Amino acid sequence: MELTATPARRTAARDADGMAVASFILGLLGLLVLNVFLGPIAIALASVALWRGTTRRGRAFLGLGLGIADLVVLVAFMQFDSTVSWNF
Repeated sequence: MELTATPARRTAARDADGMAVASFILGLLGLLVLNVFLGPIAIALASVALWRGTTRRGRAFLGLGLGIADLVVLVAFMQFDSTVSWNF
């Protein structure tokens, strides 16, 4: 008799892996545009992916770091420009 993971467990793992990749992509994109929105979303997705036990832990940690970097960049530009948005 072969033991395999239940379909619900495989779906949850795949969802967590997708969240880890999405957090990385949104964190990376947030460095360029809409960092006030994409940074917190990347942080939330990475946190949930890590909590659910993703197999892509590296991507989740990169997404978490990039989400935090998005907010740091936003704060730096706000201090420099005295505004909530920034331009090139």
